[in-house]
Amino acid sequence: MIGAVALLLGCQLAGEALRRAAHLPVPGPVVGMLLLAAVLLARRQPQAKAEPTRPSELDRMSGTLISHMGLLFVPAGVGVIAQLPLLRGQWAPVIIGLLGSTLVGLLVTALVMQRALPKEDPASETAP
Repeated sequence: MIGAVALLLGCQLAGEALRRAAHLPVPGPVVGMLLLAAVLLARRQPQAKAEPTRPSELDRMSGTLISHMGLLFVPAGVGVIAQLPLLRGQWAPVIIGLLGSTLVGLLVTALVMQRALPKEDPASETAP
């Protein structure tokens, strides 16, 4: 488990360092997630189809983090409560921003899924 934690924290640290060095407008942990995805893709090994595989340290660690994800939202919730007077005065832009970003996120996800899913050949379907 220590290796998995080191990999996760190392990617986050590298992402933050890269963000600061390149003056990127993206949060460091997001850059770190992209680095982690690149590392995982680079070390991916083809698996035999019949062999069941044991979960890796990273699989177990990520499962543990996901099961405790509710705790990770506590600081964000406290921040919202602490800024409640500001939110009361600026509620309209906040609501518009939330709805707009949600809509854009859904549209981008739909477009990516449409492109990522394999296309079915209509000629290969048999008529009933």
